[in-house]
Amino acid sequence: MFMTFRRIRKCQCMQLVTTCLVLSVVMVCWEQMDSSFVSHVKSYSHRYLINRFVVINKSLTIPREQARRFSNFRYLMDHPDKCVGEDILLLLFVKSSPENTERRNAIRSTWGNETYIQNTLGATVKVVFALGAPQTKKEEPSWSKRSGVGFQNQLFHENRLYGDLIQQDFLDSFHNLTLKLILQFHWMHSRCAHARFFMTADDDIFIHMPNLVKHLQDVSSRGVMDFWIGRVHRGAPPIRNNDSKYYVPFEMYPWVVYPDYTAGAGYVVSRDVADKIYQATLTLNASLYIDDVFMGICAHAIGVSPQEHLFFAGEGKAPYHPCIYDQMMTSHGHVEDIYDLWKAAIHPEVKERITWLTGRLYCTAVKLSLLCKPYYLDTYPCKAAFS
Repeated sequence: MFMTFRRIRKCQCMQLVTTCLVLSVVMVCWEQMDSSFVSHVKSYSHRYLINRFVVINKSLTIPREQARRFSNFRYLMDHPDKCVGEDILLLLFVKSSPENTERRNAIRSTWGNETYIQNTLGATVKVVFALGAPQTKKEEPSWSKRSGVGFQNQLFHENRLYGDLIQQDFLDSFHNLTLKLILQFHWMHSRCAHARFFMTADDDIFIHMPNLVKHLQDVSSRGVMDFWIGRVHRGAPPIRNNDSKYYVPFEMYPWVVYPDYTAGAGYVVSRDVADKIYQATLTLNASLYIDDVFMGICAHAIGVSPQEHLFFAGEGKAPYHPCIYDQMMTSHGHVEDIYDLWKAAIHPEVKERITWLTGRLYCTAVKLSLLCKPYYLDTYPCKAAFS
């Protein structure tokens, strides 16, 4: 009897320990579960059960004359002949603020170097920067004031050197990012409509251009349509906290969930999708200043859904490791380190080490340790370790 009682107590203790362990894992992983499973449930319920996204499209549809105020801005700098007479694989627009001269120079010297892409990768990629008008003079850099030369003139000089700035005369600010997105699609429609793919990216992003070019060449050879890849957000709710940078008031967007969209840090669409998005911007109210969400609204209006690509980062910075570089497409949050990362990521040894079976097994183990964390990181998901 005594031995039986001890066995029962031991069994109960084991059950208690197991329960605590399971609860601990659930609590630690809840944020990741909420961002994937719960968000998918929200997304699908709104799409198939509640069907509110149809209501959103109807509510945001406005006459073309009213929609024109979101795109009818004068060009301060333009390059209408940028794409003429060339077979262009990718038109890549970088969203940049006027003051971010060093970031633009870093991109021109690394992943955005058109000459390198053409000579080394055998593809024609056009890289241009989308800008609005600079802030007021009191906010100009001190060196610009001392020189007595307006900041806009500095941009004109930069454009004469590199020929890659596309600027309209709306104020360059966070709340005008949707205007900058519309600028990009309208510019492609009128200046570079024959490019096979369009990409928009932030100016603090790193793009592994060899990997991206190879992927797009493979996709292009298959003739795919309705192509839209990036880091997908499903079932994301509007942020109602007015202390947040991403605060959206109820009056601007009264619904509880956004349509599916890709993180604005960087995503790619095919030519046919770019043209359809352009058409959608002609009749949609673009007052919503979260540009990647507005992209999702436009895409839903034309019947296109985003596709998750495991190696497109969201807001997070990818781990530094050759096993990551082998499949990396984008990584976010790179400014000072962009030169070192570019040298490391495109080094020939990266591919050589991973070619053999032992190298692939090693990299799988490394990616498991780097990506499969018990908490959410807005970079590559755990399943990327097995790809």
